[in-house]
Amino acid sequence: MRPSLLVVDDMPDMVRFLGRILREELGVAIHAAGSGEEALQLLREGSVGVVLADMRMPRMDGMELLRRIREMDDSVVVVMMTAYGSIADAVESLKLGAYDYITKPFDEERLIHTTRKALDHSSLIRENRALEKRIREKETFEHFVGASPAIKNLVETIQLVAKTDVTVLITGETGTGKDLTAKMIHALSSRAGRPFVAVNCPAIPETILESELFGYKKGAFTGANQDREGLFQSAEEGTIVLDEIGDISLVLQAKLLRVLQEKEIKPLGDTRTYTVDVRIIASTNQDLAGKISAGRFREDLYYRLNVVSLRTPSLKEIPEDIPLIANHFLSLYCSEFGMPRKGFSEEALRALASRQWSGNVRELQNEIKRAVIFSRGDTISADAFGGGSLRPTRPEGTLAASGGVGYKEARKNLLAQFSIHYVAHLLKDSEGNISLAAKKAGLERQSLQHLMRKYGINANEFRKSANKQ
Repeated sequence: MRPSLLVVDDMPDMVRFLGRILREELGVAIHAAGSGEEALQLLREGSVGVVLADMRMPRMDGMELLRRIREMDDSVVVVMMTAYGSIADAVESLKLGAYDYITKPFDEERLIHTTRKALDHSSLIRENRALEKRIREKETFEHFVGASPAIKNLVETIQLVAKTDVTVLITGETGTGKDLTAKMIHALSSRAGRPFVAVNCPAIPETILESELFGYKKGAFTGANQDREGLFQSAEEGTIVLDEIGDISLVLQAKLLRVLQEKEIKPLGDTRTYTVDVRIIASTNQDLAGKISAGRFREDLYYRLNVVSLRTPSLKEIPEDIPLIANHFLSLYCSEFGMPRKGFSEEALRALASRQWSGNVRELQNEIKRAVIFSRGDTISADAFGGGSLRPTRPEGTLAASGGVGYKEARKNLLAQFSIHYVAHLLKDSEGNISLAAKKAGLERQSLQHLMRKYGINANEFRKSANKQ
């Protein structure tokens, strides 16, 4: 469908004249506005592809209208109309993003030709945006693997919710993809090109979390040497995800409630409030209803967050998807580690499908990553998943496993195997204490955590084994 055209001029006769000519010659839907303010209102209400605006208008001139349109929607194509003696203004408008300009009095042929080109350009922009959206959706959904009814229903709900701007509460066990669900909602929404800010609430000390979220003014507390904007302001016009919302204090819950009700934040030490335009997504693996009954979570905040609720299923609810998910990660890590394509034996897939995954998809993902690194042939057998998540390999076996591949790939594989074994034994000796392990290794805690994330090593596995002993 061809985009519509909006003619903006404070002279009614000129608007009628232009509307008649362009409608007859181009067969396009025409909208009319007698001022810049009226034009902006029409742009907010409907879909306009091209704006033909006069340069000289009272109150809001064409240049200011152009600036406002570019801020509102940079896909709208703007053509300026100007008197012959104001060519300098027209050229300036091109620098500000106008597509072209037409001088008065009009050359009718030039008017029609320029407007037709603007309409064609608008159609091209729309087609490119639609293509980009389809590609973005495809890339987004490729990360959400599964064919079970539960996963299909979740994906369909995400698509519906993403088109709105409502607050969403995502619930589900650890490792079921709550963070991926939040990213999908953002990627498929109208805010996709804006910031996406994820906040792991339990990872930030309670005394610091408020200033991180809302910012602070210079002198608000000891060490506040300058103003700092918070994460809500960093996420302006985008999405903020509050992960594990159930862990925040009652005091902070009250302040978050104000953000949801008033769309305002108040930085620490400031006397003013600031309006924010942010979509809020919250996630938790806890029973918020139980916390409400125990007086540890505000009921009014819960209902503000729970406008739409999404639940990510655990692997025990979707066992039929485990082979699909396993093969997805297998392909992903073979490519990442520069290895030839591998496959699972039937026994391996049965072993994966029958296993109880307390860590859900994240635990399965880490198992596949380690199996890819340690497997020597092109088929991963059930033995790869039978003896614990970390298996020692003799040095000669490690070197033999590197044969048949290029030097760079072999070096990368050996480094990965060494790192996994080293960090695993380090954590075992430290009984899962990351700070102690880092000290023993002579590393910064953050450096050790980076290695753990890279190779899918979870300190909790070593704490559990230590407790059992």
